[in-house]
Amino acid sequence: MSFIQGYDPETLRELVDLDECAARLEEIENQRSLPALLERVWLLKVLGRLDEALALADETVRQARMAGTRKDVLRARVLHATVLQFRGAHAAAEQELTTCASEAEGQRWISIAAFAHQHHGKNAYEAGDFETARESFKQSLFLRREAGAQDRELETALLAIDAVERRRTTQLVAG
Repeated sequence: MSFIQGYDPETLRELVDLDECAARLEEIENQRSLPALLERVWLLKVLGRLDEALALADETVRQARMAGTRKDVLRARVLHATVLQFRGAHAAAEQELTTCASEAEGQRWISIAAFAHQHHGKNAYEAGDFETARESFKQSLFLRREAGAQDRELETALLAIDAVERRRTTQLVAG
């Protein structure tokens, strides 16, 4: 079940039903599996409970390193970086996402690489680096196409590219 109802066209952040997210968080709050921890971090993040999200994201990365696969560690690190992004720590998020995208591409884990590039683009977008955001979103789109992603996933990348183009045009006109 996806809690994401769409994406804000200005911020590119997920649009969610906060009540549904809070109910789901309560439902899984005592679960300790890695998938449950990842979900809890994401739910805390979208609910704006960023201090809790960061603490749990740190714990999730540690658990993935101890008991998960390398793919699990990358997924946990990308999620951790998105919490940093939401907290406004764009430089730290950028570094983590760049490393994750590079490692995933090096291993040919295409879907994880696309995921990391998409979030790298969102982080750059929020930080006002529209050129980097555009390149990251394009790389995500390329990788998603290569992986045979569904139209909905491709559309997310295309909408992000479109948002960057609008922002760049606005900057050029204003500048």
